[in-house]
Amino acid sequence: MQQDYAIRATGFQDKVRIFACRTTNLVNEIHRRHDTSATVSAAVGRVASIGAMMGLMHKGNEKITIQVSGDGPVGRIIVDADACGVVRGYVTNPQVDFPQNEFGKLDVRRAVGTTGTIYVIKDIGMKEPYRGSSEIISGEIGEDFTYYFTQSEQTPSAVGVGVLVDTDLSIKAAGGFIIQLFPGAPDEVVQALEQRLATLGNVSKKIDEGLTPEDLVHYIAGDGKILQRQDICFDCNCSIDRVKGMIKQLGLAEVQSMLSVERQAEVVCNFCNEKHMVSESDLEQIESELEGK
Repeated sequence: MQQDYAIRATGFQDKVRIFACRTTNLVNEIHRRHDTSATVSAAVGRVASIGAMMGLMHKGNEKITIQVSGDGPVGRIIVDADACGVVRGYVTNPQVDFPQNEFGKLDVRRAVGTTGTIYVIKDIGMKEPYRGSSEIISGEIGEDFTYYFTQSEQTPSAVGVGVLVDTDLSIKAAGGFIIQLFPGAPDEVVQALEQRLATLGNVSKKIDEGLTPEDLVHYIAGDGKILQRQDICFDCNCSIDRVKGMIKQLGLAEVQSMLSVERQAEVVCNFCNEKHMVSESDLEQIESELEGK
């Protein structure tokens, strides 16, 4: 199985920067953990691919959280990503599904909705995280993030992401690109980019045919210069200690209620769907700590 990874590059004589990724295994893991329908796999997979590439826009311990909140039945799509290539994601209603749209493609627009908001929270080591947002304009994800970068971050961009789902609902291919113009990029660069993107076709099919992230960069910008490669993987930082900390934050009355009714607590992580059991003795320890405050 080929390794997922993302790359950062420049092109057109350093007039643009390009991010490209293959995220097939990542999206497959999200599908496996959450039993997503074909349509939802396409929706959350597109957001996860964008998260993986946005991680490369940062460094060190910096992290981002993306929330896509449209008016469609899928609900919220949440993706966390960091600068080290670790990505995780989930969706409110993973089994929502629809017939293919009039173009014979998965109807992501109908699932996500055509109105709502994209939120991006960046933890870049400052006292308060950066928060950006923009309206959902189509529900197709790629178009919505093209609008987000241009409106919220004032960076003219083009975003293309795709997910190819197999007949058994596993993921055949996933990935995409983000292109961003540097200040002062001339009109002829914009025109050349538009021409190249018009002939690229379906990005997930290209990846399924063997196109690598490097191939995508060179297709988009023939003189593309690769600056960084980062392996991408699904991982979750949930743990029993974190769960205990969350329960402690609920307060003494809630912990005592757990002890009197269930005598244990089961917490399921939204991101990885793993169950964490907190035993009666653990709850009693938390109760003792709260009483000692």
